[in-house]
This record gives sequence, structure tokens and C-alpha cells, in this order.
Amino acid sequence: MDTSAPRRLIDLPGIADLETKALMKPRYADIYSRAEFPEIDETSTAVFGLTADEAEAIVLPADWDGIEQLEGRDAADAFEAEGWDVTDNKRRPLRMLPQFALQLALAMRGVAGELPFQMEEKQEESTLSLAKEAAKFKRDKR
Repeated sequence: MDTSAPRRLIDLPGIADLETKALMKPRYADIYSRAEFPEIDETSTAVFGLTADEAEAIVLPADWDGIEQLEGRDAADAFEAEGWDVTDNKRRPLRMLPQFALQLALAMRGVAGELPFQMEEKQEESTLSLAKEAAKFKRDKR
């Protein structure tokens, strides 16, 4: 079992900004209003490599479970089971999740699109230990 913390959708580039906009203008979160807000497709393309319309045109595998159609806590729980936190800092499902759920599901399952690169935690730890060793070396020079 993977004990690492789930990746957070809101931490991906542009998602937090759109979440804030959806708070101020709820129509951002309405999938039927997507055409009014081109920044949604721009963010989707930048993060996942495909727009929502492109994602909807993809033929889904026969065993597809429809994770992108779940709402609220059910969606958050399903994505969390697959290693993705799709909630805000107060653990509420993101308002913008309906705009990105299909692209995220396709990318995380390797069907279409892509996920942004994330350095593994072990690599981060080794980089930190190298920095500590370098600082120690500089300090110990006489």
C-alpha cells in the first residue's frame, strides 16, 4: 500500500486561480458555461495536455467506472482512493472538479493526456541531504 500523501489537484498550475474565480463567480464551475471562460481550456491543456472537449471525444475503455461523473464527497473519496486529493484546504470537494474530473481520470489511468511531473519524495530527501552535506563541508573547511 502506498503511504505517501495524495497529490493535490489544487496544487497543479492554474487550478487554485480558477477555484478562486469559481468562488467569486459560480458559473466557472458549471460545465455548460465552459465556452464563456477560455482560461478553463487553457489550464486543462497546460496541466493535462487536453481540453475537456477533447477528453469527452475519447472512447472510454469497456471497464471504465465513471469516476468523473461522481459528485461531492463520493468523487473526493473515489479520487483519493486512486492517490488524488481533489478537495480544498477545508476538505470540501473543489468547485472546479467537474471541469477537470474527466481529464484527471484519463491521465491518472494512462488512457489519454498526461500528468504534470512531480519529483519523488525520496529524490527531494536526497537533494536536502546533499545540501546539508555541502553546508557541513563548507563549515568544516579550515
